[in-house]
Amino acid sequence: MKQPLSDKLDDNIQQLREMFDNSVDLYTKPVELLGLPCCLCMFEGLSTIERLWVVLLARISESDAKPQNGEQLFSYLLHHTEVPLERIPVEDFDTLKRQLTAGTTVILIDGCTKAVVLSTQNMQFRSVQQPSGEGDVRGSQEGFSDLLRINLSLVRRLIRTDALTIKVLYAGEKTQTEIALLYDKTLVKPEFLQAIQAKLEQVPLQALFDSSYLVPFLQRGSFSFFQEVGYTERPVTACAKICEGKVVVMVNGSPFALILPYFFSEHFQSLDDYSTKAYFSSMIRAIKYFAFFVAILLPGIFVSAAEFTPELFPPQLLYKVASAQAGTPLPLFLEMVVVIILLEIIREAGLRLPKQIGHSVSLVAAIIVGDAAVKAAIVSTPVVIVAAITTISIFVIPSLYEPATVLRILFVLAGGFFGPLGISALFLVMVLSICGMQSFGIPYTSPFVPWAKGAVRDGVLRMSWKKLAQKPFTIQDLLGEEQSYESDQ
Repeated sequence: MKQPLSDKLDDNIQQLREMFDNSVDLYTKPVELLGLPCCLCMFEGLSTIERLWVVLLARISESDAKPQNGEQLFSYLLHHTEVPLERIPVEDFDTLKRQLTAGTTVILIDGCTKAVVLSTQNMQFRSVQQPSGEGDVRGSQEGFSDLLRINLSLVRRLIRTDALTIKVLYAGEKTQTEIALLYDKTLVKPEFLQAIQAKLEQVPLQALFDSSYLVPFLQRGSFSFFQEVGYTERPVTACAKICEGKVVVMVNGSPFALILPYFFSEHFQSLDDYSTKAYFSSMIRAIKYFAFFVAILLPGIFVSAAEFTPELFPPQLLYKVASAQAGTPLPLFLEMVVVIILLEIIREAGLRLPKQIGHSVSLVAAIIVGDAAVKAAIVSTPVVIVAAITTISIFVIPSLYEPATVLRILFVLAGGFFGPLGISALFLVMVLSICGMQSFGIPYTSPFVPWAKGAVRDGVLRMSWKKLAQKPFTIQDLLGEEQSYESDQ
């Protein structure tokens, strides 16, 4: 049960200090406003004292009002001054704690069980910069920041209609982190929104520092290599998804927004697809699909063919593969797994080290170590070439890097132990897994399975803007009138 504020100022100050255990950054300054005792409460570093004095005291000192008690002073400050106060007062200690940690200043008044809130935020945050993980040639180069309020303003600046709605929730028992739901109220079905909100309200996390923490709670319980929730660092991409009737979830402290629902085909789309000619965008999308299957299947098919069906190789290629393999100590499938793992180690080293030396480490490992390993006949040249081709192919679809990397190793093991039968069985399992996935009742394979008109207009191929503008795509096209969301609860 929430503890209400007392009408005694000293009791409220004492309770507040005990709540934060007399934390050194808690600023409580007793003052007199219009002759009545009050207390200014704030956290140093989250609020600025200079702005507080200029905005509040400079205007109050010019007033001729003479309130007789705390209730009259509260009413005067909230309704009869030009001080930029929040319209909703503080009535309990839970709200007081939430306001203070959000960077505002709370004014406690003696003789009043309500407190007023003054916006004096002065938080330090990373400025709006170009996204690091979503490279595009054309279009907006802005990326989300770490501060939720800044991110919300970036979206609001792009969608300037009353249809954009923002709701704020809190998660994390220890952190009480803000979560914002952004959606178009004219496009989102209430049942769909309620299903998402219900899951977020039931998140049993102790701490929430990144939006990725929420992903397991927004998906179904069954295991899957692929993710039913999308990420984006670009405000323009988030706005585009909102205009499609989807819900965007943002977390304070994280520059990555979540997109619900998210479909398998969206991994192969980018902002540049809609800035170039339709025929070129269609070709690039087809190449991305091809690159994905090359990334997961090529090493396994190579190992399977070399071990079980070598007659599939042309004679000259078969001779080179056999001669290269004869001089290496490891079996072909194990050699392929070792090379793939080494490439992942090199990537991780280059990613985690400071940028000044990360590129040097990757270059030394790729050229010197790789060349020495081939010359010393520790690994064969065909294996290194195949592993390098698949690694480059994975980088074409960065959002699928994690599942593609694991699947690549599994296909190598399946091809090495069971040959073509193992490759076929694992591929069938992967396809069935993708087809069986749903995001809040909407198939993950939409708009391909089940087939929808959007699959032709903006699927593997992309039509021109003249045709896309005739009927904009929304997820309403994929939802039936009696769609149920209970299966994902």
